[in-house]
Amino acid sequence: MSEKPFRRVAVVLDRAAVSSRWITHQWQATSVIPDVGGEPRVILERDGLVQKVFPGFVVTLYPDEAEGYYLNMTSGEPCMFVSVRTDEGGEEPYPFQVTASYNEAARWMDGGERVDKVGIDLAFVEWIGEWVEANYRPEPKERIRPKSFKGKEGRLRERG
Repeated sequence: MSEKPFRRVAVVLDRAAVSSRWITHQWQATSVIPDVGGEPRVILERDGLVQKVFPGFVVTLYPDEAEGYYLNMTSGEPCMFVSVRTDEGGEEPYPFQVTASYNEAARWMDGGERVDKVGIDLAFVEWIGEWVEANYRPEPKERIRPKSFKGKEGRLRERG
């Protein structure tokens, strides 16, 4: 198995009408699918719903993100995380990057990025799950001794 396996993917964003006095619609990342090639384009438009596909993304599994993939796969709802941006003055958002790592998505959110959680199909779950099984080894937990067992210098007292 490759040290940094990758999959080419496309992201689907949905624009749905909403009832609000401030906005008329809302965009949401709804799917991560195998890459379809080409340019971003509308794939569905009916009854106030617009779906647009954005091809050309790569999801790479990095060894230093193994814990984040493990957390994702064991969460009960494996998913992909899509960073969604809107240019200044622009109304239509676009996907910026995609990851399967909880930890990487959390760093993006800490940095102020909008991150949408998107469910994934069984093929992606199997691909990531197999990689995690082959490459993730949890760090052993170090037992923390209560302070009452430590001496002045922070170590166990020797009795003589």
